[in-house]
Amino acid sequence: MSGARLTDEQRLDWLRLIRSENVGPRTFRALINRYGGASAAIEALPDLARKGGRLLLKVASRAEAEKEMAAAARMGVRFVAMGEPEYPKTLQAIDTAPPLIAVRGSTDVLARPTVAIVGSRNASASGLTFTERLSRQLGEAGYVVVSGLARGIDTRAHKATLDTGTVAVLAGGHDRIYPAENEALLLSIVERGGAVISEMPFGWEPRGRDFPRRNRIVSGLSYGVVVVEAARRSGSLITARFALEQGREVFAVPGSPLDPRAEGTNDLIREGATLCAGIEHVTSVLEPLIAKGAVPEAGVEEPQHVPGIEELWDELDLPEIARPPVGLVLPDTGFSEGENADGAGFDLVGLLGPSPVAIDDLVRQSGLPIRVVQTALLELEIAGRLERHGGSAVSLLSAR
Repeated sequence: MSGARLTDEQRLDWLRLIRSENVGPRTFRALINRYGGASAAIEALPDLARKGGRLLLKVASRAEAEKEMAAAARMGVRFVAMGEPEYPKTLQAIDTAPPLIAVRGSTDVLARPTVAIVGSRNASASGLTFTERLSRQLGEAGYVVVSGLARGIDTRAHKATLDTGTVAVLAGGHDRIYPAENEALLLSIVERGGAVISEMPFGWEPRGRDFPRRNRIVSGLSYGVVVVEAARRSGSLITARFALEQGREVFAVPGSPLDPRAEGTNDLIREGATLCAGIEHVTSVLEPLIAKGAVPEAGVEEPQHVPGIEELWDELDLPEIARPPVGLVLPDTGFSEGENADGAGFDLVGLLGPSPVAIDDLVRQSGLPIRVVQTALLELEIAGRLERHGGSAVSLLSAR
């Protein structure tokens, strides 16, 4: 639907679908592709959940979606759907692009070349000074600076580009600003031609696991990500990892080996990130890419390693879909029994485990038609039993 616009009714259905339980960005696309539209997908959800072993599934009601749209309208927020002209092409290219983004402010900045600047919340004076200088220079060179509205580096990057264009990505709903002290900054961004984006529902208080979700949008909006300061266990390194997986450029500002806030950025440089000591180090890499007019996408090669964050990544416990409630015992068979080439029953669940496996491998090993496998995976996913990964891989989630 590239270039097309949703009708009001379609937009309402899209909001209902993405707000329904166990429907994330990848699931949303799979449902739309399977059923041809959000309305039909919504009708299919209860049956999919039952076949996947889930008796009750929360499907967002029309009244709930209308209430959220009314709250958005009161704040001057509008929902932009993937494929519509205002939806950022860079963001649309990532595997986990939100089907709907709630935008407050101008959508014009979303069409311009973008660079993300992220870093420590507890930033040093030199880090803040460098961020201000680099952000201002990038803005004057025609770039829009994207960041996450956090304290420290993010805040300084936004403030330095209020007059040239900046985009803030929220971890919570538009009516739940975090940190609250940056609400005045957010209003300045909107009033001075920038934009504020969220994929989360109105009323949603950001939790720890919502910040990595936000970070994938920060990197996804951008042609490149500049990490100014980051300790080895910094969330900024998660943004760098997303950038690599999305095929974006990663830049790191070197720092003193005596400052823990520079350990992560120095590691990035050692692992192959582009050293950034001035605007020319960013523009010399990005300008040829932007001149080609191509949106960067994830390559087929394994993304390079981002050091020091695996432990943090595991602790965040961030599947795309919600896990089943504690104590819920789900059956292991029933929905997925199909007929293989020899006519014998085959249990697809038996081929799945906690380790990601490519869908193509499931098709090959099961002997089932790809459409049958995809439908079975949807049923598992809607039931809260399946997690999708990059590279068209899936894994089984156990009840806990």
